[in-house]
Amino acid sequence: MKAVFYILSLVCLCIQVKAQDQPAAFIRFFADSIPVQAAALKRVEPSVSITQQSVVDFYAGMEMSSAKELTQGLMAFRDKHQLNDWLYYQLIRRTAQLISPKAEQYERYTLYKWYFLLASGYDVRLAMYEHRLLMYVQSDDKIFDIPLFQKDGKQYVCLNIHDFGPVNMEAVALSPIECPATGSKKSFQYQVKKIPAFRQEAYEEKELVFYYHDREDRFRIRLNPEWNALFTNYPSLDFEDYFNIPMGQLTYNSLIPVLKKKVRKMKLAKGVDYLMQFTRHAFPYENDLAAFGKEKRLSPEQTLFYQYSDCDDRAALFYYLVKEIYNLPMIALMYPDHITIAVAFDHPIGEPILYNGRAYTLCEPTPQPQQTALGQIPENRRHQAFEVVYAYMPVTK
Repeated sequence: MKAVFYILSLVCLCIQVKAQDQPAAFIRFFADSIPVQAAALKRVEPSVSITQQSVVDFYAGMEMSSAKELTQGLMAFRDKHQLNDWLYYQLIRRTAQLISPKAEQYERYTLYKWYFLLASGYDVRLAMYEHRLLMYVQSDDKIFDIPLFQKDGKQYVCLNIHDFGPVNMEAVALSPIECPATGSKKSFQYQVKKIPAFRQEAYEEKELVFYYHDREDRFRIRLNPEWNALFTNYPSLDFEDYFNIPMGQLTYNSLIPVLKKKVRKMKLAKGVDYLMQFTRHAFPYENDLAAFGKEKRLSPEQTLFYQYSDCDDRAALFYYLVKEIYNLPMIALMYPDHITIAVAFDHPIGEPILYNGRAYTLCEPTPQPQQTALGQIPENRRHQAFEVVYAYMPVTK
């Protein structure tokens, strides 16, 4: 029993005892929790070896258990808190961990995740690669850094490749595992448009310091490690998707109103310059390979959370700050080894960048060897080709 409580504590699950012979578990997620009846904690054991028949048998066993009722509870929680598919999958992971801890038997843990996704209506597939059990979900999103395969004109994305370390997926020969499960086949969407409320006690304070025209400015912002953990294995998506991942409300309230107050009496160009300098200098720069060992795109809140960030992270944060405070048109410019942001003012500053009939002002949010002012194009970029990878236009109401 102590071992079970220890494992559950690692995934932030709260266990309560309703009666001596009827324990009930509570899955804590954000500021809410889901009760799990004792019957749902009785595991369905797959065969020792994962085969098509053993998966079919596992599915049949789950259908005869209380797993269907638990799935209904998970979907009701998802709808209540308006969880997107990625956050809902994190809830499923915690549920599978509660019933069948990953460290005990990885294949069984994976089959539980597979079943809950399948029973929730997603098009999810299993495949074997050597001794690895891989789980794929159908998604139409543009994904750049995890394995994919195509079947019947549909794209399937691997949800658990991070558990196996580097794998040369171009050389992989997958052995699909079919299961004749019925139900709807919903496409999985990664885009996050809403962050539910977290427990306030989960937040920590972080101080950011930077100098603007030799004046020191300090910010004490509130950040949540639990929120950050939900995006540990979040893939690289289109710039539009991850630029627009919102901040949690407490983090937002600890930063955006303070920045608005700082720039309130500034002219527009100076206010944008202030946000640019804040994004450049309030935290140290490091490339992803050195900081994380791989390419990793950070959302605006993750950029605030981590000690280090690179150009695409700062571009996302600067974009978010300008959008929330001024809501100006912007474009993201991708160079061969760099990404930056240009903002549209009523009158462009410096050397304008023309795009779709509008003049934009370059606003470099990342430290450079040659520190530039608004509208100043660095010498090493002046003759480089770039691509506009995202354009934001405010919605007029």
